Amino acid sequence: MNMRMMLGAIAAAMALSGCVSGPKVNNAPVAALDLNRYLGEWYEIARFDHSFERGVEQAKANYTQNADGTIKVVNSGIKNGKPKTAIGKGKTTDTPGLLRVSFFGPFYADYRVMLIDKEYTYALVGSGGADYIWLLSRTPGLSETAKSELLAEARRRGYDTDKLIWVRQGKDETTRSGVK
Repeated sequence: MNMRMMLGAIAAAMALSGCVSGPKVNNAPVAALDLNRYLGEWYEIARFDHSFERGVEQAKANYTQNADGTIKVVNSGIKNGKPKTAIGKGKTTDTPGLLRVSFFGPFYADYRVMLIDKEYTYALVGSGGADYIWLLSRTPGLSETAKSELLAEARRRGYDTDKLIWVRQGKDETTRSGVK
């Protein structure tokens, strides 16, 4: 398959992923998001399983604003003992809490901040459908209170939290459950 056909197939799959009947979730983004406070480093505490992060531990994302107003996205982690990095580009939309992110070419996907605490220390992030969800923290672990709040919000929105994979953030096994 040539590159043009492959990119077309990927774009079609992304477009159709929102049309497939499956679990219905409320993935509405937060009503207000201070992008400057959101920028910086976030640890991935938990996520749904998906091919592009399968087997990745110590996963982090770093967001910085570019001179043109776009956002540089650097996702990093360790897979099979080796560093793995993906660099993407994000852009804001007219909807607070809704960003568009691309890791390949002109194809952008929704990045929806669905919950953020008032100190901007933990967040619940989803996509345009029910297949992706991330629990993020500014630290490698979460307090039990923060973890409970994020899980309750995800459940309230219709996500199956039993499918979450708890990301190992180091040698401390307690981070497997996301609790410090």
